[in-house]
Amino acid sequence: MLKRVISIMLVMMLIMTGFVGCGNDDDTSTDDTKKEDVAEKDVKEEKEEKTEEKEEKKETEVSQVFTYNMGAEPETLDPGKATETVGINILNNTCEGLTRVEKDGTIGPGVAEKWDVNENGNEYTFYLRKNAKWSDGKPVTAKDFEYSMKRVLKPDTAADYAYFLYPIKNAEAANKGEIDLDEVGVKAIDDNTLKITLNEPVNYFLSLLTFVTTFPVREDVVSQDPEGWGICDDGMVGNGPFYVKQWKHNEKAILLKNPHYWDADNVKLEKFVGTFIDEESTALAGFEAGDLDGTDTVPVAEIPRLMSESDEFHILPGLGLYYYVFNNNVAPFDNETVRKALTIAIDREAIVNTVTMDGAIPASGLVPSGLNYGGEEFRKAGSDYDIKPKAQIEKAKKLLAEAGYPEGKDFPKITINYNNSERHKKIAEAIQEMWKKNLNIDVELANQEWKVHLATLEEGNYQVARIGWGADYVHPMTFFDMWCKGSGNNYSGYFNDDFDNLVKKAMVTLDEEKAAEILHEAEDMWMNRYTVCPIYYNTDPDLMKNYVKGWWKSPVEILYLRDIYIEK
Repeated sequence: MLKRVISIMLVMMLIMTGFVGCGNDDDTSTDDTKKEDVAEKDVKEEKEEKTEEKEEKKETEVSQVFTYNMGAEPETLDPGKATETVGINILNNTCEGLTRVEKDGTIGPGVAEKWDVNENGNEYTFYLRKNAKWSDGKPVTAKDFEYSMKRVLKPDTAADYAYFLYPIKNAEAANKGEIDLDEVGVKAIDDNTLKITLNEPVNYFLSLLTFVTTFPVREDVVSQDPEGWGICDDGMVGNGPFYVKQWKHNEKAILLKNPHYWDADNVKLEKFVGTFIDEESTALAGFEAGDLDGTDTVPVAEIPRLMSESDEFHILPGLGLYYYVFNNNVAPFDNETVRKALTIAIDREAIVNTVTMDGAIPASGLVPSGLNYGGEEFRKAGSDYDIKPKAQIEKAKKLLAEAGYPEGKDFPKITINYNNSERHKKIAEAIQEMWKKNLNIDVELANQEWKVHLATLEEGNYQVARIGWGADYVHPMTFFDMWCKGSGNNYSGYFNDDFDNLVKKAMVTLDEEKAAEILHEAEDMWMNRYTVCPIYYNTDPDLMKNYVKGWWKSPVEILYLRDIYIEK
């Protein structure tokens, strides 16, 4: 029994010794394992760091999304038919013409990498980039430009801006249906060569080619839906740095980077969301909440606060005219004396100082301040047509009496039409009060959604209406050709052959000083009869987050997206 106990004890001691020995071996193994664990941990951490880097890089790439409020929804995104600011802004980023506007305001090569001009100055030969492509990868050809320009001139298209192409040989006659479109001086020589022949030399022709009416569209795309193309919900091919992925009507347009754009390597944004919020206060709230990176619409009442508090508020120079148009074909506005009386009874200084508060300048003619032509500033060299910054009340009363309405007696109640906007409403209310107080005229106000407002003007179904005109290109002519016959932008109902002849003469006068003299004569003819009522010359208030880099607007207030990037 004792032996058995001893034996058991010896076995237990051996087992314990064995455990101790295993323990030492385990310790050594554990050290090795720890080393392996550390190595694995290092590898794992390295992988995690790389994953984080990839995620950060991916996040940076995704963040190249820019959301900007543009205001009221456009009528169309058809380059041949677009006439209003929002649509034209979108099209300048989804389409590109033969030439384009550079950041310094000069005219540079667009789809055409170069061009030749003949000795007479009336024939241009454009050489298209061989790497210019549509967003679906198909090449942009000279035939696309020929088709597009002739489509604009086709009478059935009813393009408001068809007159833009009238400097081209036979363009006006073709637009009037007098000759065949084949006789128009636009011809594709081959896929990459386009020849344009003018009636006579036009010294700003290259500037005209930066405007959307001259941009290309594809015949195979347009022909699929001639009526609905340009207003459809689905995406649209484009040849610019971006293309329309989707248009959610009355909400937003979504633009994506065009990977086939000839200069795509220098375009950093991947996506642009243009919202259609026409209430400035709503847009401001979205900007301050961080839902918008920028907005083109700013409430006038908030401008003083923003100027003093925000380094994200900017007032850019503008090149535009805010004006009221009289329906010259309906009483009492078919009377020139009435038109003048109402025009000079407005206190423009009060409007810009207490309503707009954005540095706008009281207007006295068609062409805004800040546009040099013929060796001097066009506005300073022109007349003010007895339209002063302050209201001329006694003179206005006298004119109204001469027109048969002493002290406003028997003057019919009139209506001012304007499109939805806090700014337009406040200005209309101010003018309503001035006409009542100064002339004893009763005025009603009628606001409409933007597209309905335009239709009202086009139909001539109004008495007095708010409208504005921003320059299409940097030249005084942009404030004249819009009033000529054939223009869809003259809502006054008044046309004059002598005025048209002066404008056409100025178009082909290469001597700028002489051309300026002719345009001053044309402006005198238009304004001395008070065809329209100028209110002020624009500035361009914008809100833009500080992390939005590289943004700029052209002198004609187009926001170009191709240089914008987000840096947070």
